[in-house]
Amino acid sequence: MARRGRVPERICVVCRVRGPKAALLRVARLPDGTLRVDRTGAAPGRGAYLHREAACSGAPISTEALRRALRAGPSDDADARLRRDIDEVVRLA
Repeated sequence: MARRGRVPERICVVCRVRGPKAALLRVARLPDGTLRVDRTGAAPGRGAYLHREAACSGAPISTEALRRALRAGPSDDADARLRRDIDEVVRLA
């Protein structure tokens, strides 16, 4: 009988519900302080996860929740770029 490995889980920063790591979208604060969508799930820096569904990734609060989880300061330009990147990844999924 084959042994099953444990599936890593993460918590969505918006709805606070656990989910498999592979099903969630990771956003990382890179060492230089920029916020980027981490498509590989292995980028260096602090990471935060959110569901790919519009209820979490499309919520207006999601950017604020991400900033709080990533311990990043406010920046309107960075927020707009991050929102665009999130929308692009969710649309492709």
